[in-house]
Amino acid sequence: MPWLRRTRLRTAGAVLAAALLGCALTAPAAQAAPPGGPLTDLVNPFIGTRNDGNTYPGAAVPFGMVQLSPDTGHYAGYGWDDDHIRGFSAVHLSGVGCGIGGDLPVLPTTGDITETDNAKYAAAYGHDDESARPGYYRVGLKSYGGITAELTATARTGKQRYTFPATDRANVLLDAGQSLHRTVSTRVEVLDSRTIRTTITGRGFCQDTEPYTVHTLTRFDRPFASYGTWDGDKVTAGSRDSTATGRHGAYARFDTRTDRTVEATTAISYVDAAGAAGNLRAEGGRSFDRTRAAADAAWEHRLALVRTQGGDQPLRRTFYSSLYRSFLAPNVGSDADGRYTGWDQRVHRAEGFTYYQNWSLWDTYRTQAQLLALLAPGESRDMALSVLRIDKESGWLPKWGYGTVETNVMTGDPVTPFLTNAYQQGLLRGHEEEAYAALKKNADGVPPAGSPAVGREANAPYVRGGFVPYLKDHRPPKAGDSDFAQGASATLEYALSDAMLARMARDLGHGADADRYAARSRNYRNLFDGSTGFFRARDARGAFAGPADPAKSVGFHEGTSWQYQWLVPQDLPGMLELIGGKDKADARLDSFFAYPQLLADPARTARKVWVNGPYDYYNADKYNPQNEPDLIAPYTYLSTGRPWKTTDVVHAALTLFTDAPTGMTGNDDLGTMSAWMVLSSMGMFPVQPGTDTWGLSTPVFDRVDLALDRRYYPSGHFTVTAPGTSAADRYAQSVRLDGADHDRTYVTTGELRAARELSFTVGPKPSAWGTGPHAAPPPVAGPASGQRPADRR
Repeated sequence: MPWLRRTRLRTAGAVLAAALLGCALTAPAAQAAPPGGPLTDLVNPFIGTRNDGNTYPGAAVPFGMVQLSPDTGHYAGYGWDDDHIRGFSAVHLSGVGCGIGGDLPVLPTTGDITETDNAKYAAAYGHDDESARPGYYRVGLKSYGGITAELTATARTGKQRYTFPATDRANVLLDAGQSLHRTVSTRVEVLDSRTIRTTITGRGFCQDTEPYTVHTLTRFDRPFASYGTWDGDKVTAGSRDSTATGRHGAYARFDTRTDRTVEATTAISYVDAAGAAGNLRAEGGRSFDRTRAAADAAWEHRLALVRTQGGDQPLRRTFYSSLYRSFLAPNVGSDADGRYTGWDQRVHRAEGFTYYQNWSLWDTYRTQAQLLALLAPGESRDMALSVLRIDKESGWLPKWGYGTVETNVMTGDPVTPFLTNAYQQGLLRGHEEEAYAALKKNADGVPPAGSPAVGREANAPYVRGGFVPYLKDHRPPKAGDSDFAQGASATLEYALSDAMLARMARDLGHGADADRYAARSRNYRNLFDGSTGFFRARDARGAFAGPADPAKSVGFHEGTSWQYQWLVPQDLPGMLELIGGKDKADARLDSFFAYPQLLADPARTARKVWVNGPYDYYNADKYNPQNEPDLIAPYTYLSTGRPWKTTDVVHAALTLFTDAPTGMTGNDDLGTMSAWMVLSSMGMFPVQPGTDTWGLSTPVFDRVDLALDRRYYPSGHFTVTAPGTSAADRYAQSVRLDGADHDRTYVTTGELRAARELSFTVGPKPSAWGTGPHAAPPPVAGPASGQRPADRR
């Protein structure tokens, strides 16, 4: 794969990046580039573009509103195996499992405009003339006489540079009517000899959703020679204003016989046309090369928050590429002037914070939210405040939000662990009671009929009877997925969220609420079938539903009872007791992970025994490392007293991540899988999502240095060391925290703030480390008094 090399950026580049990207760099200043070169050189944006990883290789800055990337016909945007590009569109989400975004695909062409379907006028290309790095993408188009396209971005603008052959008919097509989602209506306006404006209203993500609108403004660096619009198959030269509901767009034509390069900058806004114009003024005035340099500097700054030593180059490339994808979302939703469109579809202004959008919460609450809280706490605070704004303005907390609307995709109650995590990480200071009130409303009720949200749709029977009844093929009256149709997994996820909320309630002095939520957190027990030893869905009468075989279970969202058996992080001691104690649970885990085979050949076991395709969720009794329900499962061994098995499984799963286009295991889901890779590689993983608990396994690097925000971590850094770690020497012999023996298999955020170094001594065989009776993370809701162990800071 061709890699575009560039000279090392100096420290001043970070300052330029802040000015050009339209958002403050609130994390600590990046260190100087390592002797091996810039960390951005290690990132391969093509990872995950094959086998439905659904990533995109185009240009973006950290958390940017714009993700300018090629669309090739794949439903999520770019597919490695495609050979034509339909356009470079402004909006993409990394790793989503359904088509969304792809607004305003722009394509350079030459000659007469005879086709208006981008599938037909798409340009051929090959990977031999294509490259990408953070904030920059380049491709040579083989069609239309050969055109070179280059892309870069700021937070709210995408910049394109096209180098045409010498011709008097060099075109840039702006396709308003074809996106990755369903387009409802569009308007295109040629404002003057250099500027085209569009308004695009679309809808749909996995299912039909409420519509959203994005406004774009594209400014060219020189006047058009001519222009026009199209509506359906009809192309009208000289047309300046057009509204349509189908294929629809505008074109600008240039004479490139003497000057072959055309640059265009597209700003977007989810507020209005004035917002797009303001974003263009604020961020679009620099040259292509200076914008590209600023994007590179911004990414170098982010990647330098984590410095690794040890590991070969493929591992380092895979790691830093995963870290890069972890910073792609959520996305800035407010304009440069602070205005944004809320979920009430009214315009608001964010004062004192940046408003963010795009909430894949069912996925990200398990990994990425915690990684961002650690490495980007300033942005994470604003993200949490943005979620609270959604409740304030629309009346309910989100489940899966895209842009300015709720999609209600996925099930359970993911917003609770997302926000309680923010609380436990100290990100909601001054907003604790506001957040608690919103979470309590969500945990105890359901949204009114007029709300677009479904919330905890099945709360009434859950609160009354202790479980969500499984109603096959149930469809809610609103768009989205149904908790009733996934009654078993919804019960487990509600109970997990209740535990996290119980702890927050206890901390804030709401004792009665804490007791009530703690009791509900044990509702997972109501699904346990003693005759099979597994969780099973219950129907509306309370009878167990579906086959008794746990591999053929019903009512579990994208999984089976085998895979959801371990989704009780709030009370693993209680769950292990249900299935017969630690030894029986350990034997069941061994079967689940194919542990004997794993020891003999970990990489083959991961690829041949565990993995059966990115969307093969059902009829399985083995670990699925590609999907969210199993992300915490390897760490269950910490609670059976066999922490070395956690390391064995985690290290085997890490072999699924590589630096090739197929190197993403499953959909990335807005950084979820990438964050799993980063955290597990560092040896610290959020085993109780929604709390401050980090489970430990042996890192894959000799040393990892984290540069931390001093506003949240007074020391400003934290180091994890494991000298000599390798496939042969992967077992922890001892662990020390700031030089003191640490026999527990977890640390807390408070300990990370107070300490400076976590050090592993490793060896070739398992040891007694972490096997003591109090070594594993305790239940979240705690004993009846609700108090956490005294060592929690």
